[in-house]
Amino acid sequence: MSFPARRMRRLRRTPALRRLVAETRLTVDDLVAPLFVREDISAPAPVHSLPGVVQHTRESLRKEVRELAGLGIPAVILFGIPARKDAEGSEAWNADGIVQVALRDLRDEVGDSLVLMADLCLDEYTDHGHCGIVRPDGSVDNDATIDLYARTALAQAEAGVDVVAPSGMMDGQVAAIRAALDGDDRTDIAILAYAAKYASALYGPFRDAVDVTIAGGGDRKGYQQDWHNQREALAEIALDIDEGADMVMVKPALAYLDVIAAARARFDVALAAYHVSGEYAMVKAAAERGWIDGDAVALEHLTAIKRAGADVILTYFARELAERGL
Repeated sequence: MSFPARRMRRLRRTPALRRLVAETRLTVDDLVAPLFVREDISAPAPVHSLPGVVQHTRESLRKEVRELAGLGIPAVILFGIPARKDAEGSEAWNADGIVQVALRDLRDEVGDSLVLMADLCLDEYTDHGHCGIVRPDGSVDNDATIDLYARTALAQAEAGVDVVAPSGMMDGQVAAIRAALDGDDRTDIAILAYAAKYASALYGPFRDAVDVTIAGGGDRKGYQQDWHNQREALAEIALDIDEGADMVMVKPALAYLDVIAAARARFDVALAAYHVSGEYAMVKAAAERGWIDGDAVALEHLTAIKRAGADVILTYFARELAERGL
């Protein structure tokens, strides 16, 4: 007797058959490698909560990006750690700030063979750890902050960035950045908006990597997305698209696959997802203890993110996957 369901099992019988009929294929072309570059170090500094990840010097960053390009990875995104922080985060738009000099280094190193993205926020640069200007009552001044985002976008554009990535979740940030870029005849610079960035508990290792502590034990729940909500996230994405975003992002990824899928069903723009530091670190920690096959789980997680609808995945696994011949 032959059962209709047997037809599906027949196509699972060998690796070649499974590969032939696979619905979703993750490739190196889908990946963006997040990289950290620090101003006041003479050698790469390991980030202990992110095994395999380092804070780069300018020279080690050049080497890393050259090798990533050789592995076929199409893009990197830079996060800077300055030697000096202040209340405004002024190193973010300093022409000689760490991200700007790193962008110039990398443009010289790889030309146009690799897409250079830069995180556009102030939290790595402020002494209070918030993503913008803080008022005396502890709240963030949205309008004053987006003016500084616009200045930062222009500095990054002058340094050679291809894509600016505003991550502060300020209202009107995309419109302000687009207007500044267009007004400076930088119409070719694209914007990847962190459109649905949730106030997640999964960012701890990232904050270690950029040396950020939010003053007074505070949080960013007043301006980042409430993790209980999906419809609100879709409204945020729609606003960013209307303001001129070329790409939009959902962050984190795994706990928000429903948001990625809903965004894919509703919007036609390029959709990114950030497999964040906590998601990466959990896989690494469990693999170190022998509880899981870390390589297999990493591939499964990232394929799920693509299956949900992401076109672009930011992940700390990018190099490892490329080296495995993804």
